[in-house]
Amino acid sequence: MTTTSNSPSFLIGDRAVGNGFPVYFVADIAANHDGDLERAKDLIYLAKEAGADAAKFQHFAAATIVSDYEFSRQLDIKSHQSNWKKSVFNTYAAASVDLNWTPVLKETCEKAGIEFMTSPYSFELADHIDPYLNAYKIGSGDITWINYLQYLAKKNKPLLLATGASTFEDAIRAVEAVKAFNNDVCVMQCNTNYTGSLENFRYLNLRVLNCYKEMFPDCVLGLSDHTPGHSAVLGAVALGARLVEKHFTDANDRDGPDHKFSLIPASWRAMVDSTRELDLALGNGIKRIEPNERETAIVQRRSLCAARDLQAGEVITAKDLIPLRPCPPNAFMPYEMEHLVGKTLRVAMPFGKSISRTSVE
Repeated sequence: MTTTSNSPSFLIGDRAVGNGFPVYFVADIAANHDGDLERAKDLIYLAKEAGADAAKFQHFAAATIVSDYEFSRQLDIKSHQSNWKKSVFNTYAAASVDLNWTPVLKETCEKAGIEFMTSPYSFELADHIDPYLNAYKIGSGDITWINYLQYLAKKNKPLLLATGASTFEDAIRAVEAVKAFNNDVCVMQCNTNYTGSLENFRYLNLRVLNCYKEMFPDCVLGLSDHTPGHSAVLGAVALGARLVEKHFTDANDRDGPDHKFSLIPASWRAMVDSTRELDLALGNGIKRIEPNERETAIVQRRSLCAARDLQAGEVITAKDLIPLRPCPPNAFMPYEMEHLVGKTLRVAMPFGKSISRTSVE
């Protein structure tokens, strides 16, 4: 971790993430591979072409992430899962990554020139995936599983901690737990609703990032976003987010739990390009005449000019002056009139000529 003047950063592979560095984009392919390894590989290349810095998957086993008993017999509340064509348990089972895929996915990412990333959802899978990872993404649903968070923290790799469907207390508890063992943490604002509804914008609450900046000054800020388009991403970056995660697919009309709210390559590229433009536009906060404005400052600002033909030796009065464009170098600004009135002209000044500092005494 590098922290100077409230500018925390860390490395993911050879890429620096944090203040002063380009926004880092994670394309969450998640379950959008649809159980097909070749499709997963294709999505990796598409993510790279669309401008992603990392291609992310999810390593889980249905039996160690969901209770079939609770979802099928006990729990009526299923949120976005109510639209799934299979049971919750079977959907997770179908979306799981075959462990034999892991080295292939890693190798494919290396060939594509993109970081391989995944979220493991058990101790065993964390151990399995560790040799292949340079950072861990922790999903919002595990923010209360402190033992697991600390287990990942002890692996001494950057942690990307999503904080969806949680409170400040939850975030503080989790961050304090992992920072006891690991200083490289990105705290990500998130609204954990996967319906893709426009209504979700009212619940995204990006200003939480302002609070996180005060609460966790030595953490990188991020956004894990599930809203349509990329307006939320631009807002988050303007508020200080330096890492962004969005779901990624090649077609929104495919069957599967994540396709409908994912960005397709063209939309993803538009998000990245817009963010790069925004990053340039944000600047350093110092108000000044910028290099590309210097000529404009001359042609659009006014200077004090002769309001009539003036002769050398005349003492200038207020009636002798008129503020007109342009404002050449060494001219008097309109707010300097009181400093010019009463001075004597060294040379004659025709009507409309800007009075320079060297032409008076």
